[in-house]
Amino acid sequence: MAPASLLACVLLLAQVSWFSLAIYVPVREYSGPNFFSLWDYYDNVDNTTWGMSLFISWLLAFLKSLTYVDPNSGHAIIRVDNTTNIPSAPVVNRNSVKITSKDAYPIGSLITIDVSHIPYGCSVWPSFWMLGTNIPWPNSGEIDIIEAINNLASNQYALHTTPGCFLASNTVQTGIITENDCSTGQGCVVQETKPNSFGSGFAEAGGGVVATQLDVSGIFMWFWPRSNIPASISNATTSSNMDLSDWGTPTAAYVSSACNISEYFQPQNLVIDITLCGVWAGVPSIYNSTGCSGQCINNVIGTGNPIYNEAYWDISYIRTYIASADANATTSEATSTFTATATVAPPSTTSSSGGNSAAHSNAAAQVGPKSLFWVVSSTLFAIWLSTMALGA
Repeated sequence: MAPASLLACVLLLAQVSWFSLAIYVPVREYSGPNFFSLWDYYDNVDNTTWGMSLFISWLLAFLKSLTYVDPNSGHAIIRVDNTTNIPSAPVVNRNSVKITSKDAYPIGSLITIDVSHIPYGCSVWPSFWMLGTNIPWPNSGEIDIIEAINNLASNQYALHTTPGCFLASNTVQTGIITENDCSTGQGCVVQETKPNSFGSGFAEAGGGVVATQLDVSGIFMWFWPRSNIPASISNATTSSNMDLSDWGTPTAAYVSSACNISEYFQPQNLVIDITLCGVWAGVPSIYNSTGCSGQCINNVIGTGNPIYNEAYWDISYIRTYIASADANATTSEATSTFTATATVAPPSTTSSSGGNSAAHSNAAAQVGPKSLFWVVSSTLFAIWLSTMALGA
């Protein structure tokens, strides 16, 4: 085998070894009656993507049934107002919701979200994402996990960073790269190739699970439809560890060889929102090419019914984990960040005048990778060096 080919195998095995060897211990589960107690509500207009949404407070969201726990399924529901008549005006906004987790998750974290329904429809722009705690954006990084618009059928993943972080063209993944520079406005983007990852198809298929691994070796994201969820996830409980050995190849793999994760990403808060129109979904050329006609604003005005009847999240749970090598540090030294006892007190409301500058609490100390990964990687690298010496 040629040295160059062997090196490629080394890099591939090193990437795969981290997927299969890491064991994660549970940190937090967002589910059931206390789902919304662990989030802050963004009480302001959409001043980050300039959508036609007014993100309302916790109290108003519950009074108007825009956030609640379904009494039958126990799932968290987050939706756009589809009952209020909005008159035509030069500037219009419809009530919606944006929430940010009180906890921030460091490098070494794993996030899984089980979703039965993602908001969709003309003018609808939902997102489940992660945002670094420092400002100005994007100095601490942003990770877009679920994000698409209007009537698109596929989800896309993206990272947003300062200049210098890229998506490697030879990375091992199943998704399609549409942009590899993470500092551009759209970020470095990977398109999901599995069917039914967004829109009506996602809902009709029963939803699915999306997972994100945030590690020094890279940021990796997976999607499984309801019919193909790995046993390690479908059999998991609130207290069980997570093993990635049956997860397969990720859709998106942002490897550290092209982006120094520790440099570009600080502890990340989870964010869930639904905006309307804005600088992506509402751009006329994009709006008309994603299954919609007319003008985006025409959806926002009026009663909102039936236009926004499908504009809601239905979330069974969000589970967060930390790499097992760091379990002791997480459960003891970082107790202030990851407390095991959920509170039933009302969530707080935050407001910001611009950008992604809302202050988020409880940033955790960064943690390192599982040592076994480095043992495997260094061993493989040593084999490659030996081969180079023999061939000299």
